[in-house]
Order: sequence, then structure tokens, then C-alpha cells
Amino acid sequence: MSDLPRKAVTRTAKLAALPLGFAGRATWGLGKRIGGKSAEFVGRELQQRTAEQLFKTLGELKGGAMKFGQALSVFESALPEEIAGPYRAALTKLQEAAPPMPTRTVHSVLAERLGEEWRELFRAFDDRPAAAASIGQVHRATWHDGREVAVKVQYPGAGEALLSDLNQLGRFARLLGPLVPGMDIKPLITELRDRVSEELDYGLEAQAQQAHAQEFADDPDVLIPAVVHQGEQVLVTEWIDGTPLSEVIAHGTREQRDRAGQLLARFLFSGPARTGLLHADPHPGNFRLLPAGDEGDGLRLGVLDFGTVDRLPDGLPAPIGDSLRLALEGEAERVHELLCTEGFVKESVDLDPDAVLDYLVPIIEPARADEFTFTRSWMRTQAARIADPRSPAHQLGKQLNLPPSYLLIHRVTLSTIGVLCQLGATVRLRDELEEWLPGFVPEDETAAEDVPAEEPGGEESAAGA
Repeated sequence: MSDLPRKAVTRTAKLAALPLGFAGRATWGLGKRIGGKSAEFVGRELQQRTAEQLFKTLGELKGGAMKFGQALSVFESALPEEIAGPYRAALTKLQEAAPPMPTRTVHSVLAERLGEEWRELFRAFDDRPAAAASIGQVHRATWHDGREVAVKVQYPGAGEALLSDLNQLGRFARLLGPLVPGMDIKPLITELRDRVSEELDYGLEAQAQQAHAQEFADDPDVLIPAVVHQGEQVLVTEWIDGTPLSEVIAHGTREQRDRAGQLLARFLFSGPARTGLLHADPHPGNFRLLPAGDEGDGLRLGVLDFGTVDRLPDGLPAPIGDSLRLALEGEAERVHELLCTEGFVKESVDLDPDAVLDYLVPIIEPARADEFTFTRSWMRTQAARIADPRSPAHQLGKQLNLPPSYLLIHRVTLSTIGVLCQLGATVRLRDELEEWLPGFVPEDETAAEDVPAEEPGGEESAAGA
């Protein structure tokens, strides 16, 4: 029996009640306005109450509901502070924990997937979950060889719940849109739904995690726990301690925030270049900040949960770096031409290249400076600029097209920026782009850097070598 809250009809009823609640509060808001309160005051209070109910319901249901809530939570920094502040704690809970499934269910899954003698695989197994998330929960244990491990157990019925929730949420995506200004909710739900099968396949997750663990094995800045054992609905990996990024966001020092932000940006851009894979679930619950250990006295980033990845065998697409570089150089015509070639501008749409540049430049501002401080106020300014129906940026944004091959890259980038703004981190983003993003540094400059300087004596010295 599924331990995702109880029956499909119950889950559907809870989600279906959300838009009814929205409508009820809208009626309440109208009454408040008739009673003399300002539209601005009533609007803020209405949005706050709606958000509180939404995230409370999503957290209780786990499954696709919680997965959607986690994806939304990284955009909290785009909301006005008076609205975001009161329910920031609810968002943090979505990133880190959900109600656990009963111990008997955990034991039943382990017996079914690892065999009736599953306890012999472990020297110790803690029945209390260390973390509980959208489709599974994690238990700390000691493997039979003495290694500390994390045992990820999938909730029975998780697949059915994921699809059911996301289908239901898709039906009233339009009503959720105002909660995150400037973000189109429907494509997010569609993308989450399209990747359900990957999210549930622990075999694919193990492959992606092990590829990262091997590539980053000797990295002083990033730690990926190695895969120890994988079975259907059960995944065992090495355990890592550390401070969750949600705690760094809430209580971290300036040094911790900046270091976490720099390493997060480095991992985002270096991962595809080094592994051909993009970690596609960058919410704070999937990252830890921990001591560098024997490699040094600094801090490094621990990365968890490779259930959703984008497969990019050639790394991030070069047109991203090309268009970013050209935009920073003010090359409006060439940016427009490149966007047309890549399908961001449909043939039927006629756009002013200068208007396209004006739309892009504020968004890519962090790549211009040697270092940039990401803040919630900067994020809110960008979101408001794009969300305001009266603004040219809003109108132009509606005319641009996001090709399917860029959809997940776009969401991961926006999500990472959202986390950087929650951290308030000062990051040398340009350094990471120059190192890892194809096309950001012109090819002739790269070639010049690769040519060794000629030694004194020139050709004669070479001939005599």
C-alpha cells in the first residue's frame, strides 16, 4: 500500500481544493476593499494567504506536489519581501523534509528489493529517516564493509502520485502564475511531468551520480558521494556530512555564503564540460557545505540527488556562450541573428535587435563584472521588469521562443541564480564562464592562450633540441 497520502482521490481532492481556496480568498479580498482597505494592502495579504496554503498542501502531499513546490521554492527571491518573508520557513521545509513513511513500510521495501536477509548488508541501520523528500526518504546506515552510507528508499506508489499530482497542477497552472512574477508555470509542470520516468529510475540516477563521483574524485572544491549499491527503488551511496545550503542561507557567515555561491556556479558550468551531464535539480536541499578535509583548510560543496540530469555529451551548447559574449559586447545584430538561427526567434516574428539587447543586458549583468553580488532585490527587479504587462521587456519576452533542447538548461540556470540570490553571495561568475562555457571566450583568444611562448633562439634552438 502506498504511504503517499492515502488514496488518489484524496490527493486529487486536496489539490483541486487549492483553486477553490484561491477563489474564496479573492471574494474575501473584495470584501476587504469594499470595507475601505487599499487594493495594494489587500493584494499583499491575499497573495500571502494563498502562498501559505499552497506550500503547506504541497509539503503534506509529497510526490509531484512536493517536487513542484521544491522547483518553485528557488524562485522565492523573486517575490516582494513582505510576501516572501512570512512563508520562507515553509519553503525551506519543502527543500529539506517531508513527513516520513512508517518504519514497517521501509522494511517491507528493503526486504522486497534487497532480499529478506537485507539486514546482513548493514552493520547498522537507523530506522529514523535522515531526510524525507518528494519521492523517497534517506536513512543513515553502516555498510557491511564499515562505510557510512545513505540508503535512499522510494515511496511505494511514488510514480502514480507524481503523474497524478502534476496532471492536476497543470489544470490550474494559470492560477499559480501570480505567485512567482515573471515565470510561466505551465512549461515547468510539463517538463517535470515529462521527466517522471527518469526521476523514478534509480538505475539511471546511480549511473549519473557515479559518473560525477569518478570525475570529481580528486576535486578540492566539489564532493560527490560514490554509489555503493543500487537496486530497484533502493539506492545506497556514501554518506557525507555538512551544513545544508538552506541553513547557510538562513544563518551562514559572509564567507560561507560567498564560498557556497562560487562553488555552486562552478559546479553548474563545469559539470557538463567534465561529465556530459547537467545536474538538473539545484534546490538548496541537494547541497551541503563541508570542510575541505585533507585537501586544504577551506570549504567545499557536497552535491546530492542526481535523479534528474540533462544529457549534454558535448557540454553546454556553444551558442549560449556566443550569444552571451556578443550581448556583453553590444553586438545587437549578431545576437539577433544567432537567436534566429537557434530557434529562439520564430520566422514569423519580427523583432528589433536593439530591443532584444535591451531585454538581455540586465539579465546578464552578473557576467559583465569581475565579481557580482546576487541579491533578492536584484532578482525582484528583474522579475518585475519581465512580469509587468506594460513594459517592453514583458512584450518582447512573450515573443521569444525557448527551443525544447534549451528548456532544462534555462530552468537550471534560473534556479541556480535564484539560490545565489537567496545566499546573497558575491561571485566571480565571469571566471567560471571563461573557464567552462564554450563560446564565451572567442576561439582566436583561446588558441592564442594555447600557443606556447617562443623561447630565445627561435628555430635554431628548436632544431638543436
